[in-house]
Amino acid sequence: MNLNDLRKENEVLDIFCNLVSIPSPSLKEEKVINWILDFCKRNNIDSRCDDYGNVYINVPATDTSKEPLMLSSHMDVVGDDSPVNIYLDGDFIKAECRTLGADDKVGVACALMLAKELTPSPTLPVGEGAFPHGGLEITFTRDEESGMSGVEHVEFNKIKSKHILVCDADKLGQLQISGASYTNAKITVKGLKGGHSGIDIGDETRLNAAKMIAELLAEFPQGTYYSDETGVITSCNLGAIVAGGIQNSVASIVEKGIKTNDYITEIMKKTSTNIINTLGMASYSIRSASVEKENELKNLMQSVVDKFNEKYKGLAEAQIEFEIHLLPFERAQDDRIEKVHTKACERAGIKNDISSFHAGAETHIYCHNKNANGETFMPVLLGLADVYNMHSAAEKVDYKTIIKGYEVIKNTFEEFNL
Repeated sequence: MNLNDLRKENEVLDIFCNLVSIPSPSLKEEKVINWILDFCKRNNIDSRCDDYGNVYINVPATDTSKEPLMLSSHMDVVGDDSPVNIYLDGDFIKAECRTLGADDKVGVACALMLAKELTPSPTLPVGEGAFPHGGLEITFTRDEESGMSGVEHVEFNKIKSKHILVCDADKLGQLQISGASYTNAKITVKGLKGGHSGIDIGDETRLNAAKMIAELLAEFPQGTYYSDETGVITSCNLGAIVAGGIQNSVASIVEKGIKTNDYITEIMKKTSTNIINTLGMASYSIRSASVEKENELKNLMQSVVDKFNEKYKGLAEAQIEFEIHLLPFERAQDDRIEKVHTKACERAGIKNDISSFHAGAETHIYCHNKNANGETFMPVLLGLADVYNMHSAAEKVDYKTIIKGYEVIKNTFEEFNL
């Protein structure tokens, strides 16, 4: 069967193929926004744009005693605005020589399909033609891939839902209930005297900052700091160490305009070894889906620095600074969505996978904001298809999992409303 035949047989695939055929790099999503708004208009779906370009869809409740539920996906993709030519290769939809954009147009397609199915025909009275349900709210955001500015501009105070399904994971059946923060730790070690590596080397009060920072960092944890049944919760990773007599070498590279794929080796060729170094610096990333465990790790790192300063008082000093870039998405106490999703997947004949993810997503923004009723949002990250090699020219998606993913999201909405 070819791709055109598949599209004729299954509407969610047709919607997906239309979406991925429209290039929409971050902050250049206008064409896909217009396509979505036109789709909504043609299908009598209530939709609008905010001043930033985020799209909002509202399907009214047929039973106002039931809670509303929100779906969220992003419209932008990694890549440029060059043409997208898609084709079928076995069970996989691919794009020629570029990123496909299944991340996150699978989520957009499934949400649009559900909105269409739930929206009553104009010839039917409101409340008829669909099973009793609370409202369905949908938000499509801009600029998730490059800066998450879209979700930061979402009109949170106009959203009625408390539970949000962020449809942006890359495996069918995934339900990710917490996600890591992103914090930078910057460590500086200073030797207070310095000197000549020959003349002054016998002076034991002249401590080498390069050696000292190596000693300090040896006491820091590396890798997984804490994990549980959902995966890695808190981790610490050494990103870089800069120390020693590299100034003249770096200055020479800049002056000569040297281009290389290996600047580390180039710097080391002319690194000075005849000085007792006075400065060493290092950077770490800290990721954690638990504020408690992140603070515990930070306190441990600070205690290592404090002990170092006590040991080398008057000879060397160390300092650590923490810079928060993304707050964590912590697991909610309410497990309603976990139970609902488990039943929805069972109905679809698959087993879900409840886990934590060690990265950032729009869930991290939603969970620190409140809805129109003053309730803190409870987001989860949901997978609706198997997407491979994301963000690369080899990206592909198994079309059969998109069909199954739509079944899962529809079942989830139905189970939520029982």
